[in-house]
Amino acid sequence: MDNKYNYFEFNNKIYMVAMAFFIGIIFYYGHYEVGMLALGLYIVLLVYNTYNSKIKKSEWKKFIENFSSKLDIATTSTLVKLPFPLIIIGYTGNILWYNQSVITMLEGEDLLNKNIRDIIKEINLKQVLEGKKNVFSNIKIKDNYYEIYTNIVDTNENTNDKDKIMLLYFYDITEKTNLIKGINGNRESVMLVEVDNLDDVIKTTDEDKAPLLIADIERTINSYAQGLNAVLKKYTSNKYVIVVQDKYIEKEIEKKFDILDTIREISNGNKLAVTLSVGVGRGEDTPLKNYEFATSAKELALGRGGDQVVVKKGDKISFFGGKTKEVEKRTKVRARVIAHALMDLVKESNTVFIMGHKNADADCLGAAIGLYSIIKSTNKECYIIQEAVSSGTKSIMDVVLEEVEYKNTFITVEKFKSVKSANSLLIIVDAHNESHVLSLDIVKEVEKVVIIDHHRKAQDFIQGAVLSYIEPYASSTSELVTEMIQYMVDKPKLKHIEAVSLLAGICVDTKNFYFKTGVRTFEAAAFLRRHGADTLDIKKMFSDDLNIYLKRADIIRSAKVSNEIAIAVCPENIEDTVLAAQAADELLNITGIQASFVIVKIGDEVFVSGRSLGRINVQLILETLGGGGHMTMAGTKFTSLKLEEVLVKLNKAIDKYLREGEKQ
Repeated sequence: MDNKYNYFEFNNKIYMVAMAFFIGIIFYYGHYEVGMLALGLYIVLLVYNTYNSKIKKSEWKKFIENFSSKLDIATTSTLVKLPFPLIIIGYTGNILWYNQSVITMLEGEDLLNKNIRDIIKEINLKQVLEGKKNVFSNIKIKDNYYEIYTNIVDTNENTNDKDKIMLLYFYDITEKTNLIKGINGNRESVMLVEVDNLDDVIKTTDEDKAPLLIADIERTINSYAQGLNAVLKKYTSNKYVIVVQDKYIEKEIEKKFDILDTIREISNGNKLAVTLSVGVGRGEDTPLKNYEFATSAKELALGRGGDQVVVKKGDKISFFGGKTKEVEKRTKVRARVIAHALMDLVKESNTVFIMGHKNADADCLGAAIGLYSIIKSTNKECYIIQEAVSSGTKSIMDVVLEEVEYKNTFITVEKFKSVKSANSLLIIVDAHNESHVLSLDIVKEVEKVVIIDHHRKAQDFIQGAVLSYIEPYASSTSELVTEMIQYMVDKPKLKHIEAVSLLAGICVDTKNFYFKTGVRTFEAAAFLRRHGADTLDIKKMFSDDLNIYLKRADIIRSAKVSNEIAIAVCPENIEDTVLAAQAADELLNITGIQASFVIVKIGDEVFVSGRSLGRINVQLILETLGGGGHMTMAGTKFTSLKLEEVLVKLNKAIDKYLREGEKQ
């Protein structure tokens, strides 16, 4: 409005200047009488105009002040009675003011002297202040959903965050969100259900009770599908497909798929518990795509040992269950088929490379040496890719390298680049996921990749392998390789050190045949024994000197026990993952300890080794921290956290596991 008044003033001045110019022209042409009359009139007009201008300026000022006052009142009234909620906060998030709609939105909750993050945790003030984000969508407050729009106001000319206030406008999108949820909830999701140990369960059941057991299983699955209002179709003796609306999947996720517990409780003379492997595909527009997701999810569930549900939605994968001990259920038929297929791939390749995981242990090395011995016997060029030798494999490597045949066998990742060929085959042993394999770059460079592993299948498993043999029921990868060796060539012959290396791998992963030991484990050990392997040799190979024994004792001494779980932190002078794993094993020998975790810091990395007697699933605990393994033996590592931070995260993961166990 001030600009409008100035515009009028400017026009008056233009008129007065024009009149003065006109009078000047009259005098110039000698019309003095007319000029004097015009000049007198001009002076009268100038005095009047000046006086009138002052009066108008005074009136205009009063009008502006009056209007501004009314505008402030109108603005304040509008903000207070705004039909949508508005909150004004300081740069730290402290709530300065809010309107009446906020009171309604929060059902009368008092917000003064509170921080916005106490109410809405999704608000990121740093992003707002930096201008990176000004809209927050689908924020749930009480029972409604809102889109929050932000606006920054500077209360000072200096650009200082402390002088900034933020306005948060809340737009109710509850109706829209519920509509979308309703549409998505009515989409068809696909569940693939497999009774993953039906044959084994029936074998442990009396013949006259077996039909009743099968009927109980089918009745339970049928009842489950009816409860979901789903379509159920049985397509083999132990496999089912269920098509269900996605809203029921949401409810099952909340209940953590208690069908796993229901089916496990079936008892009709069976000595083994019945378990399910379930793959769920959801979130896609077509049932076909969800079926593909469900197939991938079920394969992952089976690869992780069964008795669990895997839900795949886009790139997100969620796991439920998996708390029971794996039961040996693989057949030698599969081992023979895999062995023959591997030999075909070996014959088709110019060069074969064998690679394990980072910080290779005895099982990884033993499996690699076992495969190398058979492949080399076919006169095929073969190498084992390995970096630094760990303390857990040094004793084996010292003996292996005494053999002339093994002088040029072991190469580094860098050396691989100079010996690789266009038609190379890479065999990965004792690892199957991208985060644990020794070199992911090598995996990407080689077209033909084979995976042989015994760990539960992880979310970041290596995809595109031409042959994959992942058996979580096996005690070790060395056991799998020992079985395969018997079918890869006729009358296989192993050198003494090769047989010892394989047996050492089995002994280390079974803790001298205490854990995960089945009939097949002893059969593999018997085969190796016939080829000269002796447990006494392994005992000598892994005997400790006094210094290592004392270091292990120091780790055990630092352990703290709670809820039958021991957590130990290695002293600063101990930087050895093998020693940490050994200490975790030793802690299980103490009465009252069901599970143990040992944390060790090596350089910038922090490692966690977990061990269990079976009642507590250390794999599920460490999987939440980015690790994996088995129910009784697992591990993980961190690259950007301090040791104290890892300890806090581990305790939280254990508490969460124990809480979820109490609810079930």
